[in-house]
Amino acid sequence: MAAELRVAAPGGAIHDAGMDFMKWLNSLDELLYEVMSWLLFFPITLWRSAIHPFRTMEEIEAQTLLPDDQQYAALLSPPLFLALALLLAHAVSTALGQTDAIVANQHGLASLVSDNFSALVLRVVVFAAFPLFLAARLVRGCGMKLDRVSLRQPFYEQCYPAAVFALGLGLGTSLALVAVAPVHLAGRALIVASIIYFFAVETRWFAMRRVFGLLRAFVQVALGLLEGAAFMLLVGFLLTR
Repeated sequence: MAAELRVAAPGGAIHDAGMDFMKWLNSLDELLYEVMSWLLFFPITLWRSAIHPFRTMEEIEAQTLLPDDQQYAALLSPPLFLALALLLAHAVSTALGQTDAIVANQHGLASLVSDNFSALVLRVVVFAAFPLFLAARLVRGCGMKLDRVSLRQPFYEQCYPAAVFALGLGLGTSLALVAVAPVHLAGRALIVASIIYFFAVETRWFAMRRVFGLLRAFVQVALGLLEGAAFMLLVGFLLTR
């Protein structure tokens, strides 16, 4: 019996290794398809978010009613779209030979951000603060209790225009750092246009909720953007000291 076990063991090990390899191949197949699909659905989501922002934001409620495996079949999910928008802006900055100031600064808390990946994660967290603060104001303005459940859908809604804003701001900043005058001016114009776009979309969206008049929506959006900007400045201050 012991001899039989000794003979069978190598075959079992080979079989297990083969099963593990097949599982790895299946996982790779799914991952490759998912990543490659981003090349198609990112520009589609960007176009719809930029040109039809309100229609895109209104789809969030319908998406939450679908089974998990059927959600966002024709669009990227909002948090993923925001992350990819920041990744694209970061890639353009890197292609232009620009070095991230936080990565270059290794003093104090900046030492925690030591490479492009950690810098990208930091950017996602910082820019996600804008939809977070705006969503919180929207929930409270609608008279709902602020909790993780009530905040989720408004946060997802805000991620679409926030991604367009983040991409425009990131690309504009990179172009504004270029010494060529036309490119520099184009970068500054893109920054201004991105801020105006985000402010206008959010103000209109708050007013469309029917609990805000246009003036109150304007004030609430301004306060939400100030909160997001203050958070961004605070993080930047802590990581550059």
